[in-house]
Amino acid sequence: MDTICRCGWCNPRNPLYINYHDEEWGVPQHDDGALFELLILESFQAGLAWETILNKREAFRAAFDGFVPETVAAYGPEKTAALLEDRSIVRNRRKIAAAVQNAQVFLAIQREWDGFSRYIWHFTDGRVVYETEAASSPLSDRVSADLRRRGMTFVGTTIVYAYLQAIGVINSHEPGCFLHRAGQSRAPDGEII
Repeated sequence: MDTICRCGWCNPRNPLYINYHDEEWGVPQHDDGALFELLILESFQAGLAWETILNKREAFRAAFDGFVPETVAAYGPEKTAALLEDRSIVRNRRKIAAAVQNAQVFLAIQREWDGFSRYIWHFTDGRVVYETEAASSPLSDRVSADLRRRGMTFVGTTIVYAYLQAIGVINSHEPGCFLHRAGQSRAPDGEII
């Protein structure tokens, strides 16, 4: 029996969730492909439980052609119609349209910043923020506002906060979790980074 203490939201009966919690959530991510995938998945989570999306992740990967931003950005009406018929994913017309639009904006940000990772991590000067028990913050407000200004949708502050947690910009492992503040280090001035 697994006796490791994890965050309270992690379903101990779901191996996918355990692996996601232990190996991915809160780990600083700098790969643009992974950053794009999580951005799209978080937007599909809106109004749903993350576990629902996580359980369908492989189906989403197949349906969205491996989450290649250039491919998703070029989706037209036929592909959108096919996605709306795909029972293995969340079939929501507005979220599918947002995925296409957000892919186009993602590519524009990549070009402007020489990578989406540079863009998203600039908000914290490359530092991890450690905080728990929040659903939004001044940081997620700023990121959300900037993404919306650039033309993204389904990127409100709560979705962006969850995204920043998922990609490790914000580390929110709860006190008592074996990963709480795992890997934190101190800058020469003593500040936790």
